[in-house]
Amino acid sequence: MDKPIKLLFLTDNFPPEVNAPATRTFEHCREWVESGIDVTIITCAPNFPTGVVYPGYHNKFFQKEFIAGIKVIRVWSYMASNQGTLKRILDYISFGVSSFFAGLFIKSDLIIATSPQFFTAISGFALSVFKRRPWVMEVRDLWPESIRAVNAMTVSTRLWDWIESIELFLYRKAKKIIVVTDSFKDNLTRRGIDQNKIHIIKNGVLIDAFNIHQDNENLKDKYPQLNGKFVIGYLGTHGMAHKLDFILRCAKKVITQNDLHFLFIGDGAEKSSLLKIKDQLRLDNVTMLPAIAKKDIVAHLSMFNAALIPLKKSDLFRTVIPSKIFESAAMRIPIILGVQGESQALIEKYHAGICFEPENEQAFLESIFKLKADQKLYARLQTGCEQLALDFDRKKLAQEMLTAMLPKEENKI
Repeated sequence: MDKPIKLLFLTDNFPPEVNAPATRTFEHCREWVESGIDVTIITCAPNFPTGVVYPGYHNKFFQKEFIAGIKVIRVWSYMASNQGTLKRILDYISFGVSSFFAGLFIKSDLIIATSPQFFTAISGFALSVFKRRPWVMEVRDLWPESIRAVNAMTVSTRLWDWIESIELFLYRKAKKIIVVTDSFKDNLTRRGIDQNKIHIIKNGVLIDAFNIHQDNENLKDKYPQLNGKFVIGYLGTHGMAHKLDFILRCAKKVITQNDLHFLFIGDGAEKSSLLKIKDQLRLDNVTMLPAIAKKDIVAHLSMFNAALIPLKKSDLFRTVIPSKIFESAAMRIPIILGVQGESQALIEKYHAGICFEPENEQAFLESIFKLKADQKLYARLQTGCEQLALDFDRKKLAQEMLTAMLPKEENKI
């Protein structure tokens, strides 16, 4: 090509933040840059999930840097921790406004805006109108449906209907829609969105970044309470959807099992209340660590004997596939999954873990004991994890997404 295609990507999460949206966007964009695409990200100063700007950054109206060949434009936004409905909405709106004005001055052939909150998508749509360029909406979460599922907002039915009408308007106006599960496509199609413009690009893992053979610091030496234990680990956001309070109460039931230990790593809206529950229940078999940098994820995952992936029991969550599945699979760590629907089908297809009914205490504890006691089963699940990770290699998925977004005459790069 004489001139590289210019992609403008709007996202309110990006490295050095380490949550799933930041990782997915960064790894896709890095692959596109290596394929010859000119990629510009508009994001805010890194602050998730605490609402506090990371060291070395400032919440300014405009700042620029390059990360792995990606041009990153950071704009001002009202910052709030990942809790409190009103403040979070102000956070989302402010980024939507700031990203729109910044985007007006950036040359682009295609605009991409990613959810979960759709104020970013509104910015993408508005830019497409003003710049007369097509835009793609990436749907990583069915917002606002997911907010209703965890009772994060108490609003009237009329207001919900109005919000959902805006959601459907954005779907109709997008040139293409990228969704992360089959269920999301089914949901949108049932609601009248043209299925021909919806493309499924599931989450995955950059296998090279989760090399289990690389030399990792044995962190268990730092935490003697883990030595000799079967460690059931959770790494990620401690939010309302993850139902980690249920896990803590289950941990109380097995506190006399001296060879079991629960390890929670991360931060989020529910972290402080979870720490209080831990203290109230006197859970000596639970260790809770703060959020870690992306470069430390592999070393911390290496402490797990089993990867715990729970969600609140809700029909909505039958449609999601947590990205933690793929990272754990790449490390060959068998999964204990408390999510029904599409996630469960994936785990059972690859024999990559044991599934339990969400919020079912007996089923959860039986899963732990079964995995811990049966070494042959454990080895089979490790093999299943390895195959799952290979089939969801992020490099392949990034190319599939690029092909889906670009016109046919431009996607051969």
